[in-house]
Amino acid sequence: MPRPPLDDARLYLCTGARRAEGDLPAFLDAVLAGGVDVIQLREKNLEAAEELELLAEFAAACRRHGRLLAVNDRADVAFAAQADVIHVGQRDLSPPVVRRLVGPDAVIGLSSHSVDQARAAAEAPEVDYFCLGPIWATPTKPGRPHTGLGAIRATAERAPERPWFAIGGIDESNLDDVLAAGARRVVVVRAITEAEDPGAAAARIKARLPA
Repeated sequence: MPRPPLDDARLYLCTGARRAEGDLPAFLDAVLAGGVDVIQLREKNLEAAEELELLAEFAAACRRHGRLLAVNDRADVAFAAQADVIHVGQRDLSPPVVRRLVGPDAVIGLSSHSVDQARAAAEAPEVDYFCLGPIWATPTKPGRPHTGLGAIRATAERAPERPWFAIGGIDESNLDDVLAAGARRVVVVRAITEAEDPGAAAARIKARLPA
């Protein structure tokens, strides 16, 4: 099944390897079938070989469902895994360096934590998309100040041409506020990974996002 272009992506999921649940293959199939467009393995302190082994399972699921595989931070691992997307933070390798490492075809994403950083990301030639947040405080990024909905409004008002995603504490209870502020794409974690039925949660969130 062909993978969709990033322009069509609306729902981006970051997830660990589901070690406690022991259900990674079924989880991946459920959430990708439910509507997740981009899925990123986010788990700290993995050795490269272990991460690549897990990414092979993620990649196989993405191929089955025609979705995009993202790697967090590590350009070398993204290149080895032949990932579709490499996402980096403000303090990671710069997007121009990442581009030299991964080649011309990979999609490069950049985290931004303020309106100014979002504006810079929107104008950076090697950045294909950016994330803005955390919108609300979240345990996945302890201690990082949240930007609030005002940052979404300020970014949306400039209508950047490249795709961007709101991230940080977004779930089904506050999704309408995020959309009303001007976001059209979201990154979620616990809203799906901690749901009783992750596939159904993915489907509900995706159905509420604008086409």
